[in-house]
Amino acid sequence: MFVMELTYTAPIERVEPLLEAHVAWLDSLYEEGVFIASGRKKPRDGGIILATGDDRARIEKIAATDPFVVGEVCTYRITEFLATKTAPELAPYRQQLPS
Repeated sequence: MFVMELTYTAPIERVEPLLEAHVAWLDSLYEEGVFIASGRKKPRDGGIILATGDDRARIEKIAATDPFVVGEVCTYRITEFLATKTAPELAPYRQQLPS
């Protein structure tokens, strides 16, 4: 699993015009089952996305297609972790520690 932390690198006035395209991008990745949660950071200087999977290269490629990245208004910090414990509703995303 991955925590995708995006940080704005431009003023919010440059971010806002790209928001509709960013939300459509998010929606498509929710439909694919890649994203399971997302939202704005508080204060509003970026956002957080929880992504499923174990292929970091794929997640990096996905991040590169975010309209915010294409529009050069944010950067991503991607952290991979093993979700070995979850709420019952997230049980399908639990991972095993390597042997």
